[in-house]
Amino acid sequence: MTTSTSNLVDGRVRAYGQFIIAIFYYFLARLIAHHGAIGLSNPLWAPIVEQTMLVFLLLLGFAGLGFSLNRQIHPLTAQGLPHRQGWEGEVGSGVALGWGMALVCVAALAVGGGIAIRLSTQLSSWVWLAVDATFFALMALAEEIAFRGYAFQRFARGLGTAGATLGFAVFYAFMQATQTGSNRASIAVSFVLSLLLTTAYLRTRALWLSWGLNFAWKATRALLFGLAVNGMNNHSPVIEGNPMGPFWLTGGGYGLDASWVAFLVILAAIPLLLHITNDLNYRYNAPEIVAGGIAVDLDAASRRQHEAAMGPAEPVAPTLVQIVPLAAAPNPTETEPPETNSGNELP
Repeated sequence: MTTSTSNLVDGRVRAYGQFIIAIFYYFLARLIAHHGAIGLSNPLWAPIVEQTMLVFLLLLGFAGLGFSLNRQIHPLTAQGLPHRQGWEGEVGSGVALGWGMALVCVAALAVGGGIAIRLSTQLSSWVWLAVDATFFALMALAEEIAFRGYAFQRFARGLGTAGATLGFAVFYAFMQATQTGSNRASIAVSFVLSLLLTTAYLRTRALWLSWGLNFAWKATRALLFGLAVNGMNNHSPVIEGNPMGPFWLTGGGYGLDASWVAFLVILAAIPLLLHITNDLNYRYNAPEIVAGGIAVDLDAASRRQHEAAMGPAEPVAPTLVQIVPLAAAPNPTETEPPETNSGNELP
């Protein structure tokens, strides 16, 4: 996240005030999106139009708050949506984890009770299946922006990361508790699900992985198995599933979001999430080393330290090299002895 706000200006009290403004804007955006979708679209298209408007309003409003109040140069990136290398893989990792969590819960349903499934083969049902998948993608994105975007970041600046994580988990559980059919199990599931999704954001400093996880956790149950999600079981036009078994296993009419099995599965997914995000956590949470602006000659510094400990080294005397002239080659005429007369020769 790139900002130009100094620590002196961006104090805790100021950050907490900005958090209050962001929460107020979130409820206002929800109200505008809900009434706007009803007035502008057909009732069949109202849910997806509402989620589209909500995503747009949240992105626009939080970007405006970040730019005006915090001098964020790239407010969308600061919200947790950076266009960085490998973001598609982060979404895919989240989808895989969310799909696996839902699959474990469905397998527990199948073993502990059973699921009665009715399949529709009409072509129009498959078209609406794609529309419903888009609805879940937008709904998950809106939740991530609202609960782990600008408002969460401001709350974390004012209260600390741990306090903000717990606080938003309580807030998310309270929001789910206001829905019809919620119970203690659904509140507990909402609480640990918020902890899981917030951990995904904190480990990657982006919403890509948590968005994919949130989407797959809900869409897999609703679209692939026809199960209820938060008390609504009309999301899949292709598959309709009716779970059978005890309430603690199925969640009743509210769905797996109110089952203790889902609570345990989400808890078990937290250490798995920590494992699969090791590289991303190291890449985006490692402290950045910033130069102080003073040039340092490390060689000279080490030499001075050595001289201070050992004393200055005495210069080595230069080695003298003596050059000897070559001896001249002897002249044969000079070295040859003189001839002597023999007794037989006359002078």
